[in-house]
Amino acid sequence: MHQFKGFIEMVRRKPRKTAVLSALTFLIMGTIGYMVNSVFGAMFSNGNESLSEGLLYPRESETREVKKLDGMWNFVRSDSNNPSQGLREKWFSDDLSRFKPTIQMPVPSSYNDVTEDASLRDHVGTVWYDRKFFVPKSWGSQDQRVFVRFGSVHYDTIVWINGIQVAKHEIGHLPFEADISTELKYGAENRITVLCDNVLLQVTVPQGKVQNQPVDGGVELVQTYTFDFFNYAGIHRSVMLYTVPRVFIRDVVVNTDLVGDEGHIYYSVKSNLNGSYHDLQATVKIIDKNGTVVATDSTAGADLKGVVLVKNVKPWWPYLMHEEPGYLYNMEVTLEGKSNEASKPLGEIHDVYRLKVGVRTLEWTNTSLLINGRPIYFRGFGRHEDSDIRGKGLDYALLTKDFNLLKWVGANAYRTSHYPYSEESMQFADEHGIMIIDECPSVDTENYSQILLEKQKSSIEQLIHRDRNHPSVIMWSIANEPRTALFAADAYFEAVAKYTRQLDPTRPVTAAIAVGVNDDRAAKHLDIISFNRYNGWYSNAGKLNMITNRVIEEAQSWNAKHNKPVLMSEYGADTMEGLHMLPAYIWSEDYQSQVFSRHFRAFDSLRKQNFFIGEFVWNFADFKTAQTYTRVGGNKKGIFTRNRQPKAAAYLLRQRYHALAEELDKSTLPDDLFLYTAENKQSDQTSKFEL
Repeated sequence: MHQFKGFIEMVRRKPRKTAVLSALTFLIMGTIGYMVNSVFGAMFSNGNESLSEGLLYPRESETREVKKLDGMWNFVRSDSNNPSQGLREKWFSDDLSRFKPTIQMPVPSSYNDVTEDASLRDHVGTVWYDRKFFVPKSWGSQDQRVFVRFGSVHYDTIVWINGIQVAKHEIGHLPFEADISTELKYGAENRITVLCDNVLLQVTVPQGKVQNQPVDGGVELVQTYTFDFFNYAGIHRSVMLYTVPRVFIRDVVVNTDLVGDEGHIYYSVKSNLNGSYHDLQATVKIIDKNGTVVATDSTAGADLKGVVLVKNVKPWWPYLMHEEPGYLYNMEVTLEGKSNEASKPLGEIHDVYRLKVGVRTLEWTNTSLLINGRPIYFRGFGRHEDSDIRGKGLDYALLTKDFNLLKWVGANAYRTSHYPYSEESMQFADEHGIMIIDECPSVDTENYSQILLEKQKSSIEQLIHRDRNHPSVIMWSIANEPRTALFAADAYFEAVAKYTRQLDPTRPVTAAIAVGVNDDRAAKHLDIISFNRYNGWYSNAGKLNMITNRVIEEAQSWNAKHNKPVLMSEYGADTMEGLHMLPAYIWSEDYQSQVFSRHFRAFDSLRKQNFFIGEFVWNFADFKTAQTYTRVGGNKKGIFTRNRQPKAAAYLLRQRYHALAEELDKSTLPDDLFLYTAENKQSDQTSKFEL
């Protein structure tokens, strides 16, 4: 805590010397209070990485209860020039309203766009939340424990229960939890207080810089960053309380395989006793969608591992690759006390936890990625968690709409650009058969250091720990557009890729590379090459005849150099909805459609060369960015507007994606893919032309 206070005290001082301002950039709130002076270009040492524990998604069962704390919270913004005030005055010790006037703030949501206050939208530094809640008296039993769990708070967080600090977490977009059993007042009112800091520095993931700059009437703390999306902040996902028994299931790890028509589900169950107690038994049941138990297995002892064999298994398939995509079984895990006498039944049931499991295989070669033995061709998007008013806040209606649109357009995949998305969205992807390239929050990484490496490895470990059981996750992305031409990038990404494989060798590793093939130092450490390029936009803007060959040549160059599968992870053009120009001109809907069409020609040529495995449009929908003169209300490269209405290119892309699904996956074309225009007299059939 003293380091946190030291950081805030330094931030609140007015600048006296340039050296003091520069030092601010290299401080990390709460954990790092010193300056990083060197970049480890030649070698990054291995640290003592800490591994996540628990964090199973809260679910009710016979032994567990869940209570959401979503809703309206009290909210206070700190003075950017005096962010330590709340800690000095111990705002966590009582209601926030006793220290400063509060406003109401919805949770989950980003706080930036909820009010009409520009200073809150652009706020840099700390904000405070609190609310009151009751817990039942029955929760105070000595036979159970209570946890508080946050789905995501951006960026750095401290949590108090009734004035007692219970949690601290860095890195937004990832969950954290704490056992608060001893801090709660049972059968009475409680208070939860949250401090959130949105500051990004050169040793945070992602990176940013903070400076004090003169403004009319004084100085102001200004956050800058190079990534092209708005640095939304706040309590972005649900806050939950959940109970577990005294002896409970702490973690479940699942891997699957297919042997003929038999599914093999390998499982590992961990209790909170960490193997120190041997009189435990885990029983696993696999239940199909009809509610029928189709397989069971049991294991006992300190190491609760086993395999469940499912006859006539229904594999998990991506959308449009099978008539029943996204098939999931329910996996019921029961933790019991083991009987000491063979003639006696098992002892009491300690805990029951259920999760959904998809049975599939995943493998890759130097030319292909295969699911269940069949090669995959990705028809996908880059996306953002972003929408009007709520920012990056979880919204089930929006999530449902987005997945409906993904299926409408015929997509089978997206990348979680450029950070982990909500756990609820991962569950949707499992259910709908949408494949996920799961990306950690490293974006535009440029100032490589040992400290940053440890932070990035931590973000990847937390991501893999959270998402490893999802069948929809088919690849880990360790960065987006890092500065991989720098000398230090070689050893840095070698260490990151190696650590990722160490945590999960069952999925390939990729990163979205933006530098040229001859300048890059990171791709050799990847399993699949993903590259971003904006021909016809950032390169040769307006030149539609400078797209197709350049895409083909670059993809071929990546493959020739590394002998690995290649996909295009970003391409596109900004488009103002409703702007039409003939002939096509940049920013018009017509130009976006033309850019897509020229890329389609390149992709079809590359598909015939047996190493090119996918195309990802940037972007699914328009999204907010920092204020710049190159962005009209944000990034407009979406095929849907920010409120999810289609531009002309959405119809063009829909025709392509469904046509590819018909060709490659033998799916049936939607009836409304083409509009009726005229009768073909020669064949006496309906002519169907593109919109």
